[in-house]
Amino acid sequence: MMALYQTAVDPSSVEGIDTHVHIQVDSTGRTALPQKVLDAMDAYFGAGDPPLDVAGTASYYRERNLAAVVFTVDATTAMGHAPNSIDELVSQAADQADVLIPFGSVDPLQGERAVEEAQRQASDLGVRGFKFHPTVQNFDPSSEEFTPLFSALEDLRLPIVVHTGQTGVGAGVPGAFGLQLELSNPMKLDVVAARHPGLTIIMAHPSVPWQDEAISVATHKLNTYIDLSGWAPKYFAPSLVRAAGTYLSDRCLFASDFPAISPDRWLKEFAELPIKDAARPKILKGNAVKLLGLGA
Repeated sequence: MMALYQTAVDPSSVEGIDTHVHIQVDSTGRTALPQKVLDAMDAYFGAGDPPLDVAGTASYYRERNLAAVVFTVDATTAMGHAPNSIDELVSQAADQADVLIPFGSVDPLQGERAVEEAQRQASDLGVRGFKFHPTVQNFDPSSEEFTPLFSALEDLRLPIVVHTGQTGVGAGVPGAFGLQLELSNPMKLDVVAARHPGLTIIMAHPSVPWQDEAISVATHKLNTYIDLSGWAPKYFAPSLVRAAGTYLSDRCLFASDFPAISPDRWLKEFAELPIKDAARPKILKGNAVKLLGLGA
């Protein structure tokens, strides 16, 4: 059986690849997170525009001559709320395959079911990677409990993008719905990268307050990357700017965290950073092309 998604992204026809874009709602109206959590996020950040669906996201990126990696997060057990449909996300991304690259997601707390679901999403749907958020999904990536899942993902030879650092989910609420930031310390992914050298791990975001830890992991483990999403580039730590422009220029990725940050703002501020010209095309597109297997 042919997978639902077959990429049609032509790297030579786009100016960049945004490797971190959220799809937050499906055609039934089901959202990625419970409504009380979304309401708290709106109050903390200020309510924004209604979330775009898959087709709307494709149009948004096509207008900007960009491609985008899109996903949701399955935190069913931790949140008591099933996410927007991953099957629908992939199916609709297949209709927009010139600009969209879908990643899957599984709930690590579901054990063997998570392994089977990851294999299904890869073989039947054709996802090109997987998204995890340890704080929201309430799991410790470094725990041996999750070795079977990461081993299965390693066998699939697909990359994973894993949230690191602070999160806006739960921010501004006493107790933050019980969410724990410590689960998203990038040093936990150092353990995963050591155990699974064939697994490509993208550490999402400047890892506030653990930026130096993330840089250290990426410097030490060749199977790790840093995506530069979730923070406006003008707020990037000098150490991150220096690393991205020099010794980690082959393993840093353009990523916005849209809709939280627009690619327009990200690209404008990135252009103003003191990063060497030779590093810019790698970060904006070249590194993602290699990582995602989009080359000829």
